[in-house]
Amino acid sequence: MSRSAHPAGPRHADVLPEGHYSAPPTDLNALDPKVWARTVERRADGVLTVGGVGVDRLADTHGTPAYILDESDFRARCRAWRQAFGDDADVFYAGKAFLSRAVVRWLREEGLNLDVCSGGELATALAAGMPAAAIAFHGNNKSAAEIRRAVEAGVGRIVVDSYEEIDRVAAAARDLGVRQPVLVRVTVGVEAHTHEFIATAHEDQKFGLALAGGTALEGIRRVLAAGDGLELLGVHSHIGSQIFDLAGFEVSARRVVQLMGSVRDEFGVTLPEIDLGGGLGIAYTTADDPLEPADIAKTLRDIVERECAAAGLAAPRLSVEPGRAIIGPSAFTLYEVGTVKPLEGLRTYVSVDGGMSDNIRTALYDAEYSVALVSRASDALPMLVRVVGKHCESGDIVVRDAYLPADLAPGDLIAVAATGAYCRSMASNYNHVLRPPVVAVTEGEDRVIVRRETEEDLLRLDVG
Repeated sequence: MSRSAHPAGPRHADVLPEGHYSAPPTDLNALDPKVWARTVERRADGVLTVGGVGVDRLADTHGTPAYILDESDFRARCRAWRQAFGDDADVFYAGKAFLSRAVVRWLREEGLNLDVCSGGELATALAAGMPAAAIAFHGNNKSAAEIRRAVEAGVGRIVVDSYEEIDRVAAAARDLGVRQPVLVRVTVGVEAHTHEFIATAHEDQKFGLALAGGTALEGIRRVLAAGDGLELLGVHSHIGSQIFDLAGFEVSARRVVQLMGSVRDEFGVTLPEIDLGGGLGIAYTTADDPLEPADIAKTLRDIVERECAAAGLAAPRLSVEPGRAIIGPSAFTLYEVGTVKPLEGLRTYVSVDGGMSDNIRTALYDAEYSVALVSRASDALPMLVRVVGKHCESGDIVVRDAYLPADLAPGDLIAVAATGAYCRSMASNYNHVLRPPVVAVTEGEDRVIVRRETEEDLLRLDVG
């Protein structure tokens, strides 16, 4: 069925199953500005537009599924973070959320630095012209080859994550005859209120050197003992992801500052920088209430200054690493509905032409999303749906529970909001499904910045 054709459909909502579900929205055509990118609107005919371009045109031009990225929204969020922290702090965009050469160029133009965590991300950053001095290199198991490439390129900082990495970076720096700036990643024992698999600062996990038992202090001693090959800039802490409450940062900062005090007392060294990482949350649904960058900046700065004053330390230069908080709300995924399958007394299953290959987060983290009919208007009553993909897995769920109009039909376009972070980055070819393109839209113009994969791409890697 074409997108322009759709049956009248039932004029009543499905019977809801027993359980705990939020009440259906009073207006299925409404768009929460917390959830959707800033230029997203509806035309009079109900068609969603972004940057002045209708999703009907985007689907006809680029196909579905597709990640649709609001360039103006992305740039505005970069500027908000840059202005909030000012010239006496550093904002590193966390490239793991989503990275492409176009994004790197936007970051340069908006004055942000870049955090990478693999050789591939580093290659993308350098290929797009990001100054090496503006790059931070993360990762818990960087290879010797990756480290050498980073040192040779002149990256501004390497965040060392283990004793072995300290030795590897020092060896590369000596071999190349340079002095490499580093930060020591510290595990502070603070568990942010988030999913177990994305909480990164409690002791029982793979990242960093623990404060407990003096492991972090020993790492700092080893960096200082490495001689002229390493320059210790400071310490780094990251406590988790999708965080709305800054209380965890206060505890983290206090413990990191105490460590800095110990470094001063034991080694006579005052560390000039502290990096509090990222992990700030965004609104995936109307229930989420994210903080504004200006509020985040003021709170973090106040915390660090207060803790440093208590420890008798000068306040160090502050760094933060927003990724999801910038790119997450800037994009949505556009799908075409393939089948609509009512299960009486339960819910209606809506199958789309993508799934867990373009958004693994629901299956991996039990993530929640907002979804809307975007190719037309509807005054039908809401029905409870589960949006699922086309993969051979019962866990292939895009949106677990949501409401869509009861006249939804094959050929309709639906959009899942706030998919800019981690969806394309974690995309796969499960079932040999092709990964979608990323289409940037701004001021009435759309262009592909990451093209759709083809079957030729898949077969090119298969050497037979």
